[in-house]
Amino acid sequence: MTKWWKNAVGYQIYPRSFMDSNDDGIGDLKGIQAKLTYLKELGIDFIWLNPIYKSPNVDNGYDISDYQAINPEFGTLEDLKDLLAAAHELGIRLIMDLVVNHTSDQHPWFIESKKGKDNPYRAYYLWADATPEKMPNNWQSFFGGSTWTYDPNTKQAYFHVFAKEQPDLNWKNPAMRENIYRMIRWWLDFGIDGFRLDAISHIQKEPWDFKITSNPWAPFMNVVGIETYMAELREIFRSYDIMTVGEASGVNSKTAPFWTDEEDGYIDMIFELEHQVRTGEPGSETGDLLGFKKVLSRWQKDMQPLGWNALYTDNHDNPRSNSTFGNETRESATALATAYMLLRGTPFIYQGQELGMTNFPFESIEEVNATDSLAAYHDCLNKGIPPEEALRLITHWTRDHSRTPMHWTDFGGFSTNLPWMKINPNTDKINVALQEADPFSPLNYYKKLIALRKSLPVFLNGSYHIELAKHPKVWAYTRKLDLEEAYVLTNLSDQSQSVTLPNRWVNAPAMILLANYQYSSWKKTMTLRPFEAVVVKKDA
Repeated sequence: MTKWWKNAVGYQIYPRSFMDSNDDGIGDLKGIQAKLTYLKELGIDFIWLNPIYKSPNVDNGYDISDYQAINPEFGTLEDLKDLLAAAHELGIRLIMDLVVNHTSDQHPWFIESKKGKDNPYRAYYLWADATPEKMPNNWQSFFGGSTWTYDPNTKQAYFHVFAKEQPDLNWKNPAMRENIYRMIRWWLDFGIDGFRLDAISHIQKEPWDFKITSNPWAPFMNVVGIETYMAELREIFRSYDIMTVGEASGVNSKTAPFWTDEEDGYIDMIFELEHQVRTGEPGSETGDLLGFKKVLSRWQKDMQPLGWNALYTDNHDNPRSNSTFGNETRESATALATAYMLLRGTPFIYQGQELGMTNFPFESIEEVNATDSLAAYHDCLNKGIPPEEALRLITHWTRDHSRTPMHWTDFGGFSTNLPWMKINPNTDKINVALQEADPFSPLNYYKKLIALRKSLPVFLNGSYHIELAKHPKVWAYTRKLDLEEAYVLTNLSDQSQSVTLPNRWVNAPAMILLANYQYSSWKKTMTLRPFEAVVVKKDA
């Protein structure tokens, strides 16, 4: 029997920026509930909520101080229960972030851990002897600087792959693991429909004397021994009817099928982190279209037939694809959507992506919120780079582009108060109200695309075969299931492209199922207009 999530489309919500119901400038759970009908009409089947747990918000909720409490800015557990019931009533499932590589330094476990070497919670985290001048090793964190922070009271340092306020948990400790597993079961018994496992491939570390050669993240990226913990997690997950998707950097396309195999895998699908390929100088980078299609094609090929892909172009950690890979038009928003949403796997849409939302025009460092971007800015200043240039360098690809509030109306519609981040000034041109009334809008195209994907079995179970593989601007592929074939042709550039289609694509009668220009043709030699997308089904 096909798992429910295989023919589903997900929608990622960044709660702080989706919809504010109580006019404090911060999105919340009641705001999400108010927009469930919008999501149902879009055609999605489940929501992935970014963290809503109690947190000091050093890293926007990925620093959790209480796993079983809701951050008051988002609401209460009762609000979440109401949201879950309302979503289920509409046939929409809900998954949450599971952040178990680290906690906040304000978590009670870490507060206890810092009290002394003999504290029972000391072994819940990773401590090692150190001095202010000499850390246990020279490993570097993802957010810049050492992975170690010194504690003068106990003359040791604790380990963190992210910010110093996010100490890593010690997964070798059985008591810690059992507490985590108890928390996971609590949430699943609460009624949520699964988890997105944050930074899960980092939970196992190499010995502290491991020497880094080329990859600075190698000591904590899919390290041997992680299998033990993933197998324990699998036992919990498989006792519920849920879906799990892992953020698992270091798990490549060759090994991913073993993680996601229905029989023996640990989780249902993986977010790969490779396809955000960039080209150009820092501060003016764009997405590398050839790299983009090569990476995604490799994952398609390597995940057949055992593995399962989690498909996405946008998320809370990357700039808007309509700006980085597109040219901020309706055509580029819809062409990119067509290219990835008809691949083999479960597609995720990030809030506002369905509108073609674009990057934010940062004018001041005060408008920047992301911890890593702020650290990079000050690093630039320390190197003598002028403030204006430092701002340009760090904001060009900052994750903050995707975290600005959702565009509901001409004036934003997100909140009647000053929002926690500025709303993009182009909200008067790109918003839900305008696009719902425009039959040719990105929003209405997404609705057709989602409906098309669900209507044909070939897009669920069909094989993937790339065509015109070396073309630097055009992504063409075949999906095939028994005698059913569908062809997806996309020009991912802002220039017209001439292509000669494979004979088998044009020798048999074919029907155009979807196109993002009003008038599209289908013939042996085609001149594709800028960011043109055409989906065709071969007639039986």
